[in-house]
Amino acid sequence: MKILLIIPRYNLTNKANYEYMFPFGLGYISSVLKQEGHKVDCLNLNHMDGTIENLTNNALDKKEYDFACTGHLGMGYAIIEKIINIIHNHKSKTKVILGGALITSEPKPMFNALNPDIAVIGEGETTIIELLNYLKKEKDISEVNGICYKNKNGDIVLTKPREVISNLDSLPLPDFEGFGFKEQLENQSNNALFNAFDYPRPYPILGSRGCPYQCTFCYHTTGIKYRTRSINNILEEIEQALEKYKVNAILLYDDLFSIDRERLAEFCVRIKKLFEKVDWECKWMCQLSVNKVDKEMLEMLKDAGCNMISFGFESYSPAVLKSMKKPITPEQINKAIELTMEVGIAIQGCFIFGDIAETKETAKETLNYWKKNCRGQVSLGFIQPYPGSAIYEHCMRKGIIKDKLDFIKNNMNHTNWFNMTDAMTDEDIKQLKKDLLDARRNYVKYARPLRLKKDIHGKYELDIKCPYCNKKITYGNCNLPNKYHYSMWTTCRSCNMRFFIVSLLKKIETKHYEKLDFLRRNYLSMRDKMLRRKL
Repeated sequence: MKILLIIPRYNLTNKANYEYMFPFGLGYISSVLKQEGHKVDCLNLNHMDGTIENLTNNALDKKEYDFACTGHLGMGYAIIEKIINIIHNHKSKTKVILGGALITSEPKPMFNALNPDIAVIGEGETTIIELLNYLKKEKDISEVNGICYKNKNGDIVLTKPREVISNLDSLPLPDFEGFGFKEQLENQSNNALFNAFDYPRPYPILGSRGCPYQCTFCYHTTGIKYRTRSINNILEEIEQALEKYKVNAILLYDDLFSIDRERLAEFCVRIKKLFEKVDWECKWMCQLSVNKVDKEMLEMLKDAGCNMISFGFESYSPAVLKSMKKPITPEQINKAIELTMEVGIAIQGCFIFGDIAETKETAKETLNYWKKNCRGQVSLGFIQPYPGSAIYEHCMRKGIIKDKLDFIKNNMNHTNWFNMTDAMTDEDIKQLKKDLLDARRNYVKYARPLRLKKDIHGKYELDIKCPYCNKKITYGNCNLPNKYHYSMWTTCRSCNMRFFIVSLLKKIETKHYEKLDFLRRNYLSMRDKMLRRKL
């Protein structure tokens, strides 16, 4: 089969934009397709100037394809809708296969609204190969597990769920050839999530799939089996990335990288040795659960080059953590925060307010702890009802979300402050929002540049005095679309504490955020609608 993989736009722009997380899921799909002998081309819309319509039509004009495959997260509805409509209206009548979290989290409503020819639900590597084999032999695709399609009567059919892939090592390594991965690396700025370097070359990797936990805010709430890749398999991919792409930042997106301490220890020993083989500095980041953290582990991670750890804190209230089905305690949260700062590894994490069990008292409990202990290193947010999560279903039952399609299409791109609680009034939620915004203003550190200079490539060099250790740091290759209005979340390269670099105008806006919020939200909503029409 001749397949066109379309990497959707992740930013609402018609200009090339390289600041997005590379879709390694589609990389795996490309690998298995090529392994089975299919002919695969890739269209990465992020790396091209022009409208989605022109770029997609040009690709379909140049070559005939049996299928176009694409996918996105829930927040990518508008982009995917446009891509599918363009393909269906093209004279080639190429068929569309849709995958990813957008369709997996709400299969039938999304299928009905987006109207792909076929959708792959859940993990796609085995499913896509079996599906193409059935289509090639003109067999009945109702026998293919893990897909969604319309039958001859126009009814949407959702076949039996497919068993997850037990042996992840059996999969080929993800294939980024043709995706423009080298091009993305060459165009990375210092504004990336991982900004240990002025010129980061980040490589995303997933060493496991699934999760044994049932957190209510996560859309993986159906008990998807937790599986890990072997350390050999993970290191093989990293070594290949070092040799092929000269990467300097490994981004491990496993939710539970520390669940097996021996496995983690082996990884640390081996990645340190691997980094010693290259003649450039490399760092890495990972995601850990606080229920496994101790000082010895953190020192081991730092010694192996780990520069940042992402934690799932969520709340400091035992009652809220229990409601969230989060298997951690406030004591474990406190220990992880204290020890990580003591060891000198940057922290990424968030307390999210507004769970079903949230009260004025539990919110105060978390916020007071944050003010006293977190030193601005942990973000503050409001719980978001992502499709497929238990909290999303709660919002549907209570009528907080009245229309699934409208919510996914129009309300997921911005922070929502829905009152999902059982005990708080709408006025309580408004006050909580004010308290969170006040806390952000007063307890997070902000620094204005001592010097700002534009380079020949249109990027900026900034001299910053760290508000924690007072060391002067120069950050180069910073992307500031507007030098008068910007905010950049960064990490001190001396003490590894995180803070915001802001312009004077942005600092003033932050100070008056609440008064300007109505105007800001309406502006963003109108801007997004206008940009979607132009894509």
